[in-house]
Amino acid sequence: MLAADKITPDDALSAANTGFMLLCAALVLIMTPGLAFFYGGMVRVKSVLNMLMMSFISIGIVTVLWVLYGFSVAFDKGNDLFGGFDWMGMHNIGLTELWPGYTIPIYVFALFQMMFAIITPALISGALADRVKFTAWALFIALWATVVYFPVAHWVWAADGWAFKLGVIDFAGGTAVHINAGAAALGVILVIGKRVGFKKDPMRPHSLPLVMLGAGLLWFGWFGFNGGSWLGADGVTAAAFTNTQVATAAAMLGWLAYEKIRHGSFTTLGAASGAVSGLVAITPACGAVSPLGAIAIGIISGVLCAMAVGLKYRFGYDDSLDVVGVHMVGGLIGSLLIGLFATGKVQSDAKGLFYGGGLEQLGKQAAGAFAVLAYSLIVSAILAKVVDLVMGFRVDEDDEVAGIDQVEHAETAYDFAGAGGGTSLGSLQSAHPGGEAKKKDAKKDPKKVDA
Repeated sequence: MLAADKITPDDALSAANTGFMLLCAALVLIMTPGLAFFYGGMVRVKSVLNMLMMSFISIGIVTVLWVLYGFSVAFDKGNDLFGGFDWMGMHNIGLTELWPGYTIPIYVFALFQMMFAIITPALISGALADRVKFTAWALFIALWATVVYFPVAHWVWAADGWAFKLGVIDFAGGTAVHINAGAAALGVILVIGKRVGFKKDPMRPHSLPLVMLGAGLLWFGWFGFNGGSWLGADGVTAAAFTNTQVATAAAMLGWLAYEKIRHGSFTTLGAASGAVSGLVAITPACGAVSPLGAIAIGIISGVLCAMAVGLKYRFGYDDSLDVVGVHMVGGLIGSLLIGLFATGKVQSDAKGLFYGGGLEQLGKQAAGAFAVLAYSLIVSAILAKVVDLVMGFRVDEDDEVAGIDQVEHAETAYDFAGAGGGTSLGSLQSAHPGGEAKKKDAKKDPKKVDA
């Protein structure tokens, strides 16, 4: 640790904004475990641990890559497509050097953006549930972050990125995070194919309480995700916080209303999914619209995302946990609706169609959204194919049916050995390494099998 007298204070540094941004970074980090719980509750018992690990491994891989070169590629001065390399390894950055135009250190900005880079590939994992090798997934994360996320973040948020210069509004990640991850998910699942038993076997969530817990953590962390993206605490931050809450609530109501009309019930899964769809849709727009606009965006996204999740059965792509229907579609809705509902009074002076701005901003939003979608879809499919050729992306069919937790992690999420007052040999075999050998010993002498 450096001594305090070794750090030269800067008159422009705001301790309040710096502290606020550190808190926001922590809030965004907790979204990744929240996502793990959200996805983990939605899969079957035999895949819970794998689903949790697919999110957690992103924390490890992307953190290291971000320091080595990710932050430099995304935010160092470069060209329209990617940044330079002066900040590789976090070199050439002073501890009190400020992010240009703001009152926080570059280190704090880099930390905050690191958390965005972590959760974005984790979002993709929900589409691939039950069927991919953990090592293949880890390799894909490293490749995808390098080739897709870091450059796209530069396009959207760096001052010299082409989308930023065009005037595309993306307050906190509708294009760079959600459309990017949703399109990537679609690209990968088109390459790796469907789960065994898709459209035939029941694949219901194993723990709806876990889903609700995950949704609650995501909702909580999203205030850091959206509110922190202004890089300080002021009236715009307050508007982003307010719009995040309002749109999320409206989306949950919209999803539940559609669900009741379409299926006859209000479900907890619908409430959780509706809330997440609202969080996704308001992410790019929370600094550009009024609370009334946020309500409209929330209701529209709740209804349309609820409709979109059923498209996989019509078109035959197996998006296990509806990443495409919620994140890609929700991101598109939020990004495009800026072109209608932007007031010109909050984040920028750009106005949408309903506020006298004509179709200009809508055109810019469409250009940014569909460019990111096309790039991520195509490149992600290519990366998935490369990984598949190198090491095989999917587990064997027998292993998928038996349960990916045991095969990939040698663990199970729940111990049912004592349930019902007895212990079965099968449960011991699945719970302990060497169980098969014990089973063989039991045939010769049952006393050799220990509990």
